[in-house]
Amino acid sequence: MAERTVRAQTRLGGLLVSEEAVYGLILVAGMIIVGSENSDEAWDTMLTVLVTVLVFFAAHVYAGTLSRLADGRSSTIPRSLWGAARHSVGLLVVAVPPLAVLMLGATGIVEPETAVWFALGITALLLIIDGWLMAAAHSASFWTRVLGAAISGAFGIVLILLKVLIHH
Repeated sequence: MAERTVRAQTRLGGLLVSEEAVYGLILVAGMIIVGSENSDEAWDTMLTVLVTVLVFFAAHVYAGTLSRLADGRSSTIPRSLWGAARHSVGLLVVAVPPLAVLMLGATGIVEPETAVWFALGITALLLIIDGWLMAAAHSASFWTRVLGAAISGAFGIVLILLKVLIHH
């Protein structure tokens, strides 16, 4: 049982600490900004983010499938498709927390504008954590980890600043 838990944590960590996760978080933050500025309806913002993430995931899987077939990493379409989907799933996983917050705004549990800002904050925080963990996977140096967190987090912070500029 303990081995299964460790394996599940390792798998989840691998999904969260990946280029797809960073890309997904930046995509989500950008779409939160676009969605919230193009509509006053919280449902529209949430659906904009959700549909965009699903389309980018599908495109990523499609490109990965073709790439695996072309370079010989996979010999069949199903294997190639499965490998590409497994590789890309981090893009979906990281979208869950901000989408959950946006859902709270869409259902009226939280003020929609508050949900948007909170979802952006969660996205930036996840980018910081991701940067730290990715640097930690390659270096024991505290300062390397701080630099990884700072660089990764800067993407989220720049997007939040963009939201502030657009909003006011």
